[in-house]
Amino acid sequence: MSNDEKIKWLQDIVKIPSVNGNEEAVAHYIQSLLASHGIQSELIPYAPGRSSLVATLGNGQGKVLGLTGHMDVVSEGDPDLWNFPPFDGIINDGKLYGRGTTDMKSGLMAMVIAMIELKEQKHPFNGTVKLLATVGEEIGELGSEQLTNLGYANDLDGLIIGEPSGYTLVYAHMGSLNYSVTSTGKEAHSSMPQLGNNAINHLLTFMTKVNQEMAAITKQYVDEELGRTIHNITVIEGGSQVNSIPAYAKLQGNIRSLPAFDNENITTLLRNIITDLNKQSDFHLALNIDFSKNPVKANKNSSLIKVIQQQFKEPLPVLTLAGTTDAAEFTKANKAFDFVVFGPGVSKKAHQVDEYVEIDNYLDVIDKYQAIIKDYLK
Repeated sequence: MSNDEKIKWLQDIVKIPSVNGNEEAVAHYIQSLLASHGIQSELIPYAPGRSSLVATLGNGQGKVLGLTGHMDVVSEGDPDLWNFPPFDGIINDGKLYGRGTTDMKSGLMAMVIAMIELKEQKHPFNGTVKLLATVGEEIGELGSEQLTNLGYANDLDGLIIGEPSGYTLVYAHMGSLNYSVTSTGKEAHSSMPQLGNNAINHLLTFMTKVNQEMAAITKQYVDEELGRTIHNITVIEGGSQVNSIPAYAKLQGNIRSLPAFDNENITTLLRNIITDLNKQSDFHLALNIDFSKNPVKANKNSSLIKVIQQQFKEPLPVLTLAGTTDAAEFTKANKAFDFVVFGPGVSKKAHQVDEYVEIDNYLDVIDKYQAIIKDYLK
């Protein structure tokens, strides 16, 4: 197929505004495209307007190589801040602009096209390629969790995650944990604070304590490849008006975790802080774990990574990420497998105004995916 077709198909799915939902429209487009080239697929409903997609190509024998990408994108924010409209798929100076071009519709479409071209070439390989296109990665890795629970990852021997890595390979990433703490007090006039119970003050006490304890964890635990634990309090709210003692306050925090002190350990630490503070009669704090994805680490010398390296004249850097990916869910499958993050795009442009993918990078990765599949499944 022509490069113009490959570019147009990417433009088409960029024009579908799948902001934290509406992925089914993207899935239907991909399903139709695959079907027109003789590749059958199935939709796995998650919620109204939201379905993941699974497609396979191969002889059903030998190894299974998974290709995965998510169909949702983050909000475009204020469209007036964009030089190129976020859902128009405009091309300028060798770059295709739009929300999701880098994160990560270019990686997803590169995988789809690689499968189609392999089908058209009638290239024999002893194994199966499995495409796993997911919903809700940006807001909880919802699709990968569902597909894993349904067993779609249990037969994988390797998995390529098409998140934007440029020309690097990522074999490990930190975990991510979001938590919220609410503080309940009693409202009173600010001139008579003794009649109230200041919820903000108690939340500040928690903030001081958790910052101290997480700083100690950050200092104590270090991973030679992933670095140190990262903790940030990122949202805080409370009170109703300036001359009233606040009866309610809430904060949210995010922690990037390491295997040596994982999400379970962090959750225990947070709960212990809350329990200790609530021993004071006027403290009423409540903890909620809003989101928890464990850190993951693959073998950086795996056969999958070696196959990818063979497609390049010079070895690609092998790195780690602070962010999380669908690997955090897929690696919960019943069978262990190798994985790597490798996809087109400019990672620093993800979630940014005027997000873009370089067209040459996109087209090159399509060819690289085909070569990787052939070598891995030969």
